[in-house]
Amino acid sequence: MNPATLPDYIECIETGLLPAWQLLSVHEHEPVQVLALPAPWQLLGCGNYAAVVVHPDYPDWVVKRYAPGRPGHAQEADVYRRLGEHPAFSSCLHAGADYLVLRRIRGKTLWQCCLTGESITARTIADIDAAMVWATARGLTPHDVHAKNVMQHEGRGYIVDISDFYKTQPCARWQDFKRIYDWLYVPLLRDDPVPLPVWLMDGLRRCYRRWRRHKRHTV
Repeated sequence: MNPATLPDYIECIETGLLPAWQLLSVHEHEPVQVLALPAPWQLLGCGNYAAVVVHPDYPDWVVKRYAPGRPGHAQEADVYRRLGEHPAFSSCLHAGADYLVLRRIRGKTLWQCCLTGESITARTIADIDAAMVWATARGLTPHDVHAKNVMQHEGRGYIVDISDFYKTQPCARWQDFKRIYDWLYVPLLRDDPVPLPVWLMDGLRRCYRRWRRHKRHTV
């Protein structure tokens, strides 16, 4: 990476991307909507609060921008500062008014692996566990770690969304995912994976959300 190019990249963001990039968040539990994105920027993904894009001239960096009215931008920048350098996490190179410049992590989310039939390795699971231990040792609380926020590349695991690690309440989503991985995925799909249909994955996601809501109300 040539540090001299970062100011050029920031100028490209400020003058070419942000004025024409329109984001909308309708519901906090559903992905944000990209209403307009100027060429040649490309959309990489949308979360419930923010979207991530890449420019072909800067393939190793991405821009994560929060939708209007959605909080967490400043907290996420601070989480990256506290995490420091770890191979399973990205790093924050710049924090703008409502966006972050992050080092790009390549690969597929575990959600995408299920859709395409790519085997999720035991090493990926172990890498995510180790990264969460690293974060905990730095006073953070790994939060909202699930199949859409975790990536696999060449059999190794990465956590790509740490925006909620500043929260203090415990989160069981990764432990719940690992139970499903051990009980169902390993015996049925890991060694002989098949693509799973989107309707099935979305149905499982909604059922899990209802189950978690019911569990909170009955505890």
